[in-house]
Amino acid sequence: MATSGSKCRACKAPAVIDLPRHNANFCAEHLLQLCRRQVEKAIDDYEMFSKDDRLLVAVSGGKDSLAVWDMLVEAGYQADGFYVGLGIGDYSDESGDYVRRFADERGLTLVTVDLRDDYGYDIPTAAKVTKRVPCSACGMSKRHLFDKAARDGGYDAVVTGHNLDDEAAVLLGNVLRWDIEYLARQLPVLPARNGFPKKCKPLVRLTERETAAWCLIRGIDYLVEECPIAAGNRHLYYKDTLNSLEQKSPSSKSAFYLNFIDNMAPLLADQSAAAAGELNDCERCGSPTTNELCAFCRLVEKSSAHEPVPVELVLGKRGRS
Repeated sequence: MATSGSKCRACKAPAVIDLPRHNANFCAEHLLQLCRRQVEKAIDDYEMFSKDDRLLVAVSGGKDSLAVWDMLVEAGYQADGFYVGLGIGDYSDESGDYVRRFADERGLTLVTVDLRDDYGYDIPTAAKVTKRVPCSACGMSKRHLFDKAARDGGYDAVVTGHNLDDEAAVLLGNVLRWDIEYLARQLPVLPARNGFPKKCKPLVRLTERETAAWCLIRGIDYLVEECPIAAGNRHLYYKDTLNSLEQKSPSSKSAFYLNFIDNMAPLLADQSAAAAGELNDCERCGSPTTNELCAFCRLVEKSSAHEPVPVELVLGKRGRS
């Protein structure tokens, strides 16, 4: 990951990684120190949570969610894990194994939900029945279950592993469409409101490469493969575009996202209709909604009545983001 013979900027020991956006190389010890500082800065600057708060970390088995769980526990935060089995064939089986192994090896509390066992459907079936792209059905299901688990467990905030690459790619997509509603809500912290729990993204100052390096150095085994039904997702194309720009002009990605948060997001603070709207309680599950039944309960109603759909039948469906 670093050029042969390169030295750590901090201690002059052999470097394990070069980070052009910092114009520096780092040894293992000082790379971990950099990651810890960036996460603490995000937590402090955006007033995410304190060590008195109980946190629910949404984990998928990938590097980012396991890294942020590890960082929070190491720093002394009260952090439990929450995993949703999505029923995406072997991919879901393997991701669940990684999450359970991570929690077991460290004696951490892990809450799990399985869409097929607990709600009678899975993501391939939901995508086929509702004619939604798989990523849309997946995202909506996970958001609902994260919120429900946080409310039921009395957690103060939901933590996700979205990193700088993720947020910059989403921002690029929203800017290309000038989607003011989405831009107004693209923040490192969404406060609790109308029955929704607080949501925080402590990794917004770290890149995918940096969280991967954290996992490698800390001995965290994670699922490397991308979700098979995410192939063709525009979010991945936006990431590639930004990576090309970053290669030509290091630190462009962080400047694009972090300067948006500092300079533009405050100007859009009153532009979110979702944050201002009145909500009802879903008649079936009690979750906040603008209708009699929330979108998740409508999804469950349709999808659970259908025969299971093999994941192969939805491969190649494109997602919006």
